[in-house]
Amino acid sequence: MIDHISLNTPDYERAKAFFLAALAPIDYGLVMEITRAQVPTLPVEVCCGLGVGAKPDFWLSPTDGAPVPQHIAFTASSRAAVDAFYAAAIAAGGKDNGGPGVRPHYHEHYYGAFVFDPDGNNIEAVCHAPA
Repeated sequence: MIDHISLNTPDYERAKAFFLAALAPIDYGLVMEITRAQVPTLPVEVCCGLGVGAKPDFWLSPTDGAPVPQHIAFTASSRAAVDAFYAAAIAAGGKDNGGPGVRPHYHEHYYGAFVFDPDGNNIEAVCHAPA
């Protein structure tokens, strides 16, 4: 089981704003932001953890280099939440990479939506429950 994952971004504030808006429909929010002043061994000046409730499981960190695009899928509680994620992500500056819909090639109830974030990462929300 994966406990948490991190993405690096050349524009930390832009990425933080994008993910806060895009992930709000699936109940993600800012759980904490840590600075090097708080943790002297932190390899970056600041980073933030997003999650549901008090547990951060998705972290953003600034980088000076160009990030290598990743694919991250977030679980949504319903198909309506997948739809809301997609709309919020597009409104926040994401680019379409596959609108909400059933993807039967994965399995009969796989309902997902895909967007590219401002750094080119393929971000997905998926619901595995039947309609």
